[in-house]
Amino acid sequence: MKKLVLLSLVFSLGTLVISAQDCDKTLTGKVIDFHDGTPLEGATISFNNETIMTDKEGNYMIKGLCPISYAFTVSHEDCNSQVVTIDISRVSKKDFYLEHHLNELQEVKVSGANDNQTNSAQEETIGENIIEKYGSASLGDALREITGVSSLNTGATIVKPVIQGLNGSRVLIMNNGVRMQDMEWGDEHAPNIDINTAGKITVIKGASALKYGGDAIGGVVVIEPNKAPVKDTLMGKTTITAASNGRGGSVSSEIIKSYESGWFIKGQGTLKRFGDFEAPDYVLSNTGVFEKGGSIAFGVNKFTYGWDAFYSYYNNEIGVLATSHIGNVDDLISSINSGQPDIIRDFTYEINNPKQDVTHHLGRLRYFKRFEKLGKWTTQYDFQLNQRLEFDIRRTEERDKIPSIDLELTTHTILSEFEFDAKSIYKLNTGIMARYQENFANPLTGVRRLIPDYDKYDAGIFVTGEYDINENVLLDAGIRYDFNQIDAQKFYLISRWEERGYEQDFSDIVTDRNVIGSQFLTNPVFEYHNISATAGVQYTFHDDYELRANYALAQRAPNPAELFSDGLHHSAARIELGDLRIDQETSHKVSANLSMNKEKWGWEVAPFLNIINDYILLEPVDTELTIRGAFPVWEYRQTDARLLGVDAKVFSNWHNNWRTDHSFSLVKGNEIDNDEAIINIPAPNFNNKITFSKPEWFNFKASLESQYYFEQNEFPNNFTVFSPDAGADVVLEINTPPDAYHLLNLDTSMQFKLGKKNELSLGLTVNNIADTTYRNYLNRQRYFADDLGRNFLLRISINY
Repeated sequence: MKKLVLLSLVFSLGTLVISAQDCDKTLTGKVIDFHDGTPLEGATISFNNETIMTDKEGNYMIKGLCPISYAFTVSHEDCNSQVVTIDISRVSKKDFYLEHHLNELQEVKVSGANDNQTNSAQEETIGENIIEKYGSASLGDALREITGVSSLNTGATIVKPVIQGLNGSRVLIMNNGVRMQDMEWGDEHAPNIDINTAGKITVIKGASALKYGGDAIGGVVVIEPNKAPVKDTLMGKTTITAASNGRGGSVSSEIIKSYESGWFIKGQGTLKRFGDFEAPDYVLSNTGVFEKGGSIAFGVNKFTYGWDAFYSYYNNEIGVLATSHIGNVDDLISSINSGQPDIIRDFTYEINNPKQDVTHHLGRLRYFKRFEKLGKWTTQYDFQLNQRLEFDIRRTEERDKIPSIDLELTTHTILSEFEFDAKSIYKLNTGIMARYQENFANPLTGVRRLIPDYDKYDAGIFVTGEYDINENVLLDAGIRYDFNQIDAQKFYLISRWEERGYEQDFSDIVTDRNVIGSQFLTNPVFEYHNISATAGVQYTFHDDYELRANYALAQRAPNPAELFSDGLHHSAARIELGDLRIDQETSHKVSANLSMNKEKWGWEVAPFLNIINDYILLEPVDTELTIRGAFPVWEYRQTDARLLGVDAKVFSNWHNNWRTDHSFSLVKGNEIDNDEAIINIPAPNFNNKITFSKPEWFNFKASLESQYYFEQNEFPNNFTVFSPDAGADVVLEINTPPDAYHLLNLDTSMQFKLGKKNELSLGLTVNNIADTTYRNYLNRQRYFADDLGRNFLLRISINY
């Protein structure tokens, strides 16, 4: 009782003190857009249950204030609110600046604009629902949900995205603002990315996003994590999956702690484990996978500046199909021509040789600063260390423990850019980049090094802009220059040097002609100057229709594999030969996209033509017997190529509960001079899906998907090889595509509330319901075994 009386007395005295003051102070000023300095009409200033609104000029006036400190909340539509404390005894005039853009550390979007990475290019985005569905799979698997995107597989677990017929170094992958440097040149080098770190993934089809790089002839994959909100909150998500095929699963968890002051910290981790996968009729021996990874990020995101630090670790141990390593030429001929695996063992979780063991470290520091009436400056440094070990089947148990390929790639990159976005009708973005890369090929493997030691230097500068002609027409354009230099130290067998005819053209790069083992030591140094440019238009009409048209010029310098490959690529199960004469590619791509979207239905048609001068391709030409067995010989060469295709899709909301989606994709790739088909062009495919949804049933959804893959009827010619058993040349059917096939997939999901804020999601997916036997033309293991059989996949996700 005494405490209550004391509190009442204190409150009364405080009221008398305030009443005794002269509350006749006035605060005036304006509420202004931070970017372009324009006044904001209709902004609200709230305090002590009172609200004041600005006039047409953004002016405000607050009367009757006491000479004390007030906390004013300043708000405006599409702006982030501010809370500003002002001492009225000292201040009588105050202008408030609001961010009339979404204030995120990683991106700036103009109010009312869409989320597209480009304005005129073809692109598509997948969100958290699809990412969660593929949580136990790979990035390449998830990207196949996008029309025009397929994958180049090495078995079931090594998956590389293919965008409108192009892959490898032509597809640039941006992971949380960092361009991945993970030896992407190898057909069986999958992106070293845990898909569970992504909040959304955007695919840009072509080289129109010049800020990311000018050499993305195929396209750009932009992976963005979930953002930390600028408020006091603790949030997270845990997803658990279990699969019947491979008899394994995964667990992934993420937690974010953020504060209204702008500080945040985020942690994430994933563990995946699968044993041998299975085709419908047999076990795919030695195809297990053991993946683990984690990341941490922290920083501050304030109104006018911010910074963050990010680190991720990724490790993946992957078995390579045992039957793909053949002992002699006749076994190779028999396996490829008959299509039957020679090695079938019982299921196991063991991962034996041949296998890959890849580790990737990524670190990044980033800072941004916004300048009043000007724009945003961002600068970052990133570091990557990629360690690739490839183990072969060797003659002794001790040598089995030594990798046949041991590569370590270290990359340092500095990037700085400025976005001028103060004006509402145009934006300008300019930036510079510098990169140093070092590759170390361990000579202690006991095997000739496939890729040599080298130092690589890259520098780039770009300018892009967009201009709103009116509310319906937007133009964009850009230009970029890149310089690349590669300085290598490579040993050549004298026999290979003479076979390739290098003495006449490259005798000046030989630094030592007396190396033990009948070898030359060479120091090839190559420099490339690349120009890339883009121009396009976006036209919106009749409210529901949009037309995009774009032209993109892109140049790509050859990668180290295309220049220097020389020997057995173990996990690829083939001998690869590069060519020092290979020059840069030049792509001219014209694309269009016409779409209509209404509430009940919509459609999209997106044709493209890509002319690539000096297109670099890798194709089989022969077989060769080594001490480790018989392998196909694949050589790099250049030609002028033409890729012509179309992506199309349509959807219809037939009823409140029923929806159908249909998509079709076609790419035709040919050499211009002789009209011969180019290898590894995806076959046409036609997808249809029907979805039933009932929000009242705990947000129940069920979809049945039909995937039809046509037979690829345009492919390079096969060639003959000598068969010791037959004593004659026989045709090796290495280029002949498999038959067409049809798959059915089922996906269901439900969501349940756990308290006021938590949510439980359950999902069941059944892939290849009919357990169909098939082989995909873009699966490099199709020579030796069938593709995956039926797979039941259960997923449980908790948001908290």
